[in-house]
Amino acid sequence: MIYLFYAMITLATFAIMEGITWLTHKYVMHGFLWYLHEDHHRPGYENFFEKNDLFFVIFAAPSATLIVFGITELGLNFRFFMGLGILFYGIAYFLVHDVLIHQRFKWFKRTKNKYLKGLRKAHKVHHKNMAKEESKCFGMLLVPKKFFTM
Repeated sequence: MIYLFYAMITLATFAIMEGITWLTHKYVMHGFLWYLHEDHHRPGYENFFEKNDLFFVIFAAPSATLIVFGITELGLNFRFFMGLGILFYGIAYFLVHDVLIHQRFKWFKRTKNKYLKGLRKAHKVHHKNMAKEESKCFGMLLVPKKFFTM
């Protein structure tokens, strides 16, 4: 029974991360930390790494902290599984954002999946505007339904 509880904590944390990502993207990346995110909105990549990649470290810190403090003499506690949920979301974000959408790694070049194609369309709309303001579609895994029917 405890394993089901821990699995639910991991899944709930993963789901909550989509909202946290949306808020962070809109109000932090397109807000006071725009100087780190701005190079990501420029067409083409001059270098393999961007300043925007520092957000992976920023999001990894709470995950690693929760995992470490979730390991006790008595075993694993809820913090470990919250950290695991953030980690799993980070892996999904990497696969969707850097691999599928921006093709920084050429692993899924020609997908026919409607959901994945919808994610790419929504992100293209987000990148249509190169400026800090006026952007749309800040989510990663949940985007408006209209992008799946276009």
